[in-house]
Amino acid sequence: PSLPAEDVSGESGGLGGVVSTISSSRSPLQPPDADEGEPFTTYFDSKIPIPEDETHSCFSFRKLWAFTGPGFLMSIAYLDPGNIESDLQSGAVAGFKLLWVLMLATIIGLLLQRLAARLGVVTGLHLAEVCHRQYQKFPRIILWLMVELAIIGSDMQEVIGSAIAINLLSVGKIPLWGGVLITIADTFVFLFLDKYGLRKLEAFFGLLITIMALTFGYEYITVKPNQEKLLQGLFIPYCRDCGTPQLEQAVGIVGAVIMPHNMYLHSALVKSRQVNRADKREVREANKYFFIESCIALFVSFIINIFVVTVFAEAFFNKTNADVYQVCANSSSPHSSLFPNNNQTLEVDIYKGGVVLGCYFGPAALYIWAIGILAAGQSSTMTGTYSGQFVMEGFLNLRWSRFARVLLTRSIAVTPTLFVAIFQDVEHLTGMNDFLNVLMSLQLPFALIPVLTFTSLPSVMHDFANGLFWRVAGGLLILLICAINMYFVVAYVMALNHLGLYIGAAVLSVVYLSFVAYLVSQAPPGTRASSLQGKFSLDIGENSFLERAVQP
Repeated sequence: PSLPAEDVSGESGGLGGVVSTISSSRSPLQPPDADEGEPFTTYFDSKIPIPEDETHSCFSFRKLWAFTGPGFLMSIAYLDPGNIESDLQSGAVAGFKLLWVLMLATIIGLLLQRLAARLGVVTGLHLAEVCHRQYQKFPRIILWLMVELAIIGSDMQEVIGSAIAINLLSVGKIPLWGGVLITIADTFVFLFLDKYGLRKLEAFFGLLITIMALTFGYEYITVKPNQEKLLQGLFIPYCRDCGTPQLEQAVGIVGAVIMPHNMYLHSALVKSRQVNRADKREVREANKYFFIESCIALFVSFIINIFVVTVFAEAFFNKTNADVYQVCANSSSPHSSLFPNNNQTLEVDIYKGGVVLGCYFGPAALYIWAIGILAAGQSSTMTGTYSGQFVMEGFLNLRWSRFARVLLTRSIAVTPTLFVAIFQDVEHLTGMNDFLNVLMSLQLPFALIPVLTFTSLPSVMHDFANGLFWRVAGGLLILLICAINMYFVVAYVMALNHLGLYIGAAVLSVVYLSFVAYLVSQAPPGTRASSLQGKFSLDIGENSFLERAVQP
């Protein structure tokens, strides 16, 4: 907890007043200031200044523009190829009926991103750095491995999504592994764009989001979905005549939208703005503008997701393989052999989705779809790489050169993807997305529990700690997500029909739930928090900010 004013001086002025002001507004987690000679730099070597706007005290578009950037980079995780595939499968399997689930998942995601951003703004540390200081070594390593698994799973979807787009654009001439290598290479190039300024990097991400909006918007205009069904699906939380496939799809939407590593990413990205954390007004203002920006960014991503769901709901809901086979054969598509000539319900993924759009709406629809997928894959691969850097730097306290950090984290994430690409062809990847969504959904508590715990601690957040509502709602959300995860795992394992897998899944579930329970129990009492404060002050440089505060 903060030093109370009376411990230093009984007066409100003088040394006591100054120390009181600083200790009540600065977190014990505060990192060193720039003038303390921090020996290690990360992506944000220079921070973006926030302009003063005296004429608009409540709201300023100039300030909003200065804070705009981190939310849009964060929103790209809501538009990655895994999400796009979940969207198109939702439309093909359930029509318009699960749009309300997508909206609800996006709103929950927004509220969780708000907490992650507040943690970064108030403490000046991102979530992985706070975990490094908060947890003991063994659980910290386990937590890092879990988050790293989520990043690898997400990365596989993103890189393979890009590779599929390259395969479609090259009319099958570039194989899957070739597309993976191209994606890895250009990701390295784009990652160093921030050397030319953070705003240019953010503008590049803005361009990729615009490309997605235009390409998927084109498909939406071409297909012309039923607007009445769209509105019913959005605002009536009910799924008529839905069975197990639709229920699993709904769970899959939640797993695809709420990404665990995105909390770590967003809490780091907000550090790119110049905010004086000793000034509560500035901190409060930063929280406000970052939340407004996140609302706008996630609204844009939600609209793009709606484009994809409704296109496939309108054009391909209740279609059979035979229906698609006939249309593809009549349009002389080279891909008609993808669909067996039988009466089973059509199953689509990113690759087959592009093919059926090409069959029904012409080659332009296929190539424009592929360009949208390429933009989604490329942008999310880059933000995934940033997530990997922040997570590894924070949890392991790495002090390596930037190139070494990029190389290591990229290698960890990309190696499994390359193996999949070499040993699988582009036409047989349908089941992999389901498995990866299960994997990432399982990792959700390992982001939610830390972010809810730390943002609820007055010793960490001071006046910005969560109130009772957030703590109760957060606890219920964790319970709900754990229940959904268990359902997802049971449904997935039961479909495999193997006794050994049942036993293995049961053992892993017990271990998993035990670790989740351990993390929940680690919300530290006051004594633990005060002992940690001593540890944090050593990281900062003991009494350094107190000494500076009293200097004339």
